[in-house]
Amino acid sequence: MRRRRFLLASLLFPGLAAATAATPYAPARRGTALEFPRDHGGHAGFRTEWWYVTGALDLPERDIGFQLTFFRVRRRSADALDSPFAPRQILFAHAAVTLPGGRLRHAERAARAGLGAEFSATDCDVHIGPWRMQRTGTGTGEHIRLRALDPGFAFELRLTPTQPLLLQGENGWSQKGPRPELASHYVSWPQLRAEGQLTLDNTRRTASGRAWFDHEWSSEVLGEAGVGWDWIGINLDDGGALMAFRIRDPSGATVHAHAALRDAAGRLTRFGPQDVSFAPLRHWQSPRNGARYPVQMQIRIGPHTLRTTPVIDDQEIIARRPLPLSYWEGLVRLDGDLRGRGYLELTGYSDRMAL
Repeated sequence: MRRRRFLLASLLFPGLAAATAATPYAPARRGTALEFPRDHGGHAGFRTEWWYVTGALDLPERDIGFQLTFFRVRRRSADALDSPFAPRQILFAHAAVTLPGGRLRHAERAARAGLGAEFSATDCDVHIGPWRMQRTGTGTGEHIRLRALDPGFAFELRLTPTQPLLLQGENGWSQKGPRPELASHYVSWPQLRAEGQLTLDNTRRTASGRAWFDHEWSSEVLGEAGVGWDWIGINLDDGGALMAFRIRDPSGATVHAHAALRDAAGRLTRFGPQDVSFAPLRHWQSPRNGARYPVQMQIRIGPHTLRTTPVIDDQEIIARRPLPLSYWEGLVRLDGDLRGRGYLELTGYSDRMAL
């Protein structure tokens, strides 16, 4: 019976029978020289990639959080299918707005590249239907446009750089574990000026604030020991920028950690695993899946002792497409030796983060 089905499929869709060997995933190689705007674009040979913008708006009111993330996943098993309909590249996107004193509103989209979604290989330009993230211009005319439209909320924002790109790790090569292949290429753009329109409850209003852009692509980051990560990207009040993360094992112990601090004058300091620690101060338990997220953290980065405080506790995202995924992604205030606002991301607390 199985053979008959295969023969029938071959007759109806002859391209499916012309199978070719799947190409291995591309590795994140140390010493790779990144080039822009080319490396703002997609890297189809890698297993996973994401373009990620978070921010805090102070108009129409203070401490409105927003995020828009486009994910690209390469399905290596589809390489063997000689068909224009083969799902080689899957794109999905998450958008959210956090209302202070209110709740998080979340929406998602998913499609395969070529069928409702596309990404550029030469610059940041990715879209699923009307949702889009696009970089254009040069010099003082350079900016990133965001658009997310949903019945529950919408935003259209223009992000203008006020600082240069921040290449994370070693010139954009970010190690994620003890083995060199556990790594990504990772670029950040802190302190983006955000201006545009925010629509809530069918009311469209002018919005402005600050944003953070991340672009990361990899084929292996967690390894066998990792189940998820804790991460912060903070626009500091004095104009500086702070990124820190740790990879966790099932017991909650740190597998690897790193941080980068760029002060307002542009001086960059990097911190290795021995200089970075995350300690939970308070947990919030999800009423949807029972996951306990450490929404308030004490973070030590070299000589700095810091504390995160969420704008609201329930900033959990429950996604369904293309597969179920739960994580906490929320606007927090940072206090201590350094002060600012940004996003805390907590993954792997409901289930192991599947990349």
